[in-house]
Amino acid sequence: MGDDGDRCSSEGSCHPDVVREKHLFKSQLSECLVQLACSHRHCAFPLNRNELCVWNTATAQPLCLSGHHYSISAVTFGSKTNPLLVCSASRERVIVWNLDECTQKVQEGSTPRGTVIGTLLGMVLHVRFSPDDQQVAVCAGNRIYMLSVKNEAILAELDDHLAPVTAAEFCTWEKSVLVSVSEDRTFKVWDYSTGQLMYQSGVLATFPLLSLLIDEENKQIITGCAEGQLWIFSLISDHNYRCVALINLKKEQEKFCNKVGKSGKEIGEGRNTSKICKTNNVRPKGSVETSLPILLIEHCDFLVCFHKEENISSALNTTYFWIGSSTGLLIINLANFELECFLSYKDYSDLSIQFAGSCALTRKAVNGKILCLITSMFEDMIAVLEVNLAALVRTQWSDFLQCRNENSLSVIARYSLLTNSPLCKGLKKNLEEPCSKTLRGKSAVKDQPLVFHNKIKSSGYTAAPQMTMFSPNNNLKKNEVSKWKVTCKCKNKEYPLESYPPIKYEKDISVTCKPTPICCIEYSGDGEMLACGLADKAVLIFNSNLTDTCNVFSGHDGAVNSVGWSHDKKWLVSASEDRTLRVWSVCKNEPALILGKEKFHKTVRFAQFYFIDAFILLCCGAEFHLLSLHLDTTKDDLKRYKQRSVCKLVQKFSMASTMEITSLSAVNDFYSYIVLTAGSNRALEVFDLNAGCSTAVIQEAHTRSVYQICQNKGSSFSTQQPEAYNLFMTTAAGDGIKLWDLRTLRCERRFEGHSSRCYPCGIAISPCGRFIASGSDDKCAYIYEMRSSTFSHKLGGHTEPVINVTFSPSSPQHYVSI
Repeated sequence: MGDDGDRCSSEGSCHPDVVREKHLFKSQLSECLVQLACSHRHCAFPLNRNELCVWNTATAQPLCLSGHHYSISAVTFGSKTNPLLVCSASRERVIVWNLDECTQKVQEGSTPRGTVIGTLLGMVLHVRFSPDDQQVAVCAGNRIYMLSVKNEAILAELDDHLAPVTAAEFCTWEKSVLVSVSEDRTFKVWDYSTGQLMYQSGVLATFPLLSLLIDEENKQIITGCAEGQLWIFSLISDHNYRCVALINLKKEQEKFCNKVGKSGKEIGEGRNTSKICKTNNVRPKGSVETSLPILLIEHCDFLVCFHKEENISSALNTTYFWIGSSTGLLIINLANFELECFLSYKDYSDLSIQFAGSCALTRKAVNGKILCLITSMFEDMIAVLEVNLAALVRTQWSDFLQCRNENSLSVIARYSLLTNSPLCKGLKKNLEEPCSKTLRGKSAVKDQPLVFHNKIKSSGYTAAPQMTMFSPNNNLKKNEVSKWKVTCKCKNKEYPLESYPPIKYEKDISVTCKPTPICCIEYSGDGEMLACGLADKAVLIFNSNLTDTCNVFSGHDGAVNSVGWSHDKKWLVSASEDRTLRVWSVCKNEPALILGKEKFHKTVRFAQFYFIDAFILLCCGAEFHLLSLHLDTTKDDLKRYKQRSVCKLVQKFSMASTMEITSLSAVNDFYSYIVLTAGSNRALEVFDLNAGCSTAVIQEAHTRSVYQICQNKGSSFSTQQPEAYNLFMTTAAGDGIKLWDLRTLRCERRFEGHSSRCYPCGIAISPCGRFIASGSDDKCAYIYEMRSSTFSHKLGGHTEPVINVTFSPSSPQHYVSI
């Protein structure tokens, strides 16, 4: 430990193997604000104002090409490697060079010559080859010129920007489509074959847009400005160029440093974390806050560097990209839009350049390393850096990865109950008290007078009271009840894990005669029944085909907020705006248990069975309650109106720094100690009910309040292993949907795709764990594939916003939205 600290202080770098300066070039003039270029084995940059230097990384030999009379301002490589073309541009001419021919000319002792394809176009800020290397887009002033590679000919002139064009990219999957960004703070989409403007964005920022990247895999535009903000727009045809995400790099950098710094503290103070996480958390007094201009956006070959690692399961099917800024390099995860790594130039004292004016990176990694070409902002230097991507990730995430492996959360109970656990106390009360009461009740029945005997029907005491005027007629006959009981006991088929999502519209059911909002829906564990909570205070039960109402429960005095099935499918719990909670037997109309207003100081927003029906969890204000439960529907002939079910408060748990718990989630299909909560303070909190305390808090999980948590509970009768329950949790808020890994509580993916200004509502995970469904206030439902950030299917048909959705746990073809 001490040696590491001494080496850090002496060399100024804790991990010198992360980045190495391979070569340093001195120039007669500063080349700070120019477009640089890197290919697989070459780096190209201006040298001494008007010379083009192409440095071969394999031979470490520079190739100097002369042909410009004015300063070279932009350089780019061609898309193909055979032949490898390079284009250089200055204000008086644009030249295309064939590197193979130029190298051969130099070996023969003659002067290499390039092909001049454009002259006197003006100040060129950016050049880019087309995918087939037949054309070059030249951004000169407010215009974009499409030039032929073979001769000096202007094929098209795109003129609609109000300020100099800073970058342009070709769309590879759409023929003749070009995207450009400008200092006028807008991006435009062109059909360059006809010169037609296809789309024009509004003003995005207060600072000029400097860089641009088109992500082919996700079909998105990524652009960055001089203030350090990234915009991501969708290029999918029916998305209408909507904004997918806005990323503030400064905030992401602070969040990343706090996260890595906390993981290091949890392991021990003796361990060394990354230097950036120690120095940049708090800005010293009197220091100047600098901007974070985005000079470059480039693809990151992340998975190639970690093909032998065990910690890349979450990185599969995820796109990463580099951000080149004046102070360092950043890696952004395009699945969750979060910062993965950060390399600061000033943390490595052996680097000659601490503040960059221009930047270029190789797209592909060689032996886990990439080349970075930077120019100094204040000095006449150009440096070629070699960045070890694997070492960079390990140095900043080693403490965090070790911490999460040792203390990772598990939804499945890994050890027995503690003696002082709230769960243990609740189970003891559950087993002891109801049993004694039952025995006392039986003895009391035996001592009743003969007139109360069950066989004497003339007394009338055993007849059910007349409730017709207080309860609706549900036409539930005895033979139907017995038939329903037999159905529930039937063995269920296994849920097909490789099923397709239900996208075919089947039927539209109106549950009431009058327009009444449906507040909540919940399938029973076997998928045979569907419970609905209505705003008109009723709870309805339908069969799986939604062809008949099996039962109607009434008694609440307010809208029903939530309904939840027991594990054995015999009981239903409902919570209402009237600050009461009721437990119903599915075969009877009367509630088996009622908890009144005196128990709760606020509205009960959510209630569910827990620990395989041993407890009930409910949310009330900023607390959630753990209630022990014993249900008994038998009737005492003398005290037949007195409920014999027992429900007692075991413990209350408060969520920190929040006004209200907006959602709660826990598994009831097996023994689990973990309870997940979301608060109005935009945080997520994890409680371990075995220890009776909070174990983890995720601050600012969303930019808006989280209104629903949904776990990957799967199907209780499928062939899925219980370990699958550890994998996924989704949260929904006004800023979108996020997928979390429950073992690490790390956001793995964001799901986007809703229409502009429309937000997701209820969410659900399919039992196979492959799809996520979401309602929306644009009157549509959306289905996402777990590995894709954009929706795969959009389901319309509703006339009102879709507030909740659910998958059938037994049939992949059944999906309900309300």
